Amino acid sequence: MEILILSSLLLIGLILLMVEMLFIPGTTIVGILGFLVSLAGVVFAFITFDYNLALWITAGAAIVNLGAVWYGFSSGVWNKFSLKSSMQGGAFDGRTTGLQIGMKGKAISDIKPFGKVMFEDAVYEVKSEEGFIEVGKNVEIVKIENNKILVK
Repeated sequence: MEILILSSLLLIGLILLMVEMLFIPGTTIVGILGFLVSLAGVVFAFITFDYNLALWITAGAAIVNLGAVWYGFSSGVWNKFSLKSSMQGGAFDGRTTGLQIGMKGKAISDIKPFGKVMFEDAVYEVKSEEGFIEVGKNVEIVKIENNKILVK
């Protein structure tokens, strides 16, 4: 019966450590719990068995647990959880390059207060400075700020 309890404690501790390493890295709660269960198994070994056998059990448990931790770090599982790319872009991403204050364009949709205008064969989304502008009307850029184009 003692061997069943001892092996259960050591196995549960090892499984919790492996779960921490492979499936839910970074939570540390499961890893600490696994370490504590393994430590309880070692303490149980010292209480139940003679000193020399308990030392062998401790050494075996330590080697197996360290091997599991080494495997967890060297298996490449961390690559599955690490960020491989970063987002590009921001408030100004060059959409308005080539436009200047005073450029003339033609409204290709109603601007109330947002709409679409064609400047030199390119369509841009703009905001009206003075409210509603009908489709087909000529407009002029009065302000460009970041990606916002203000027309009248």
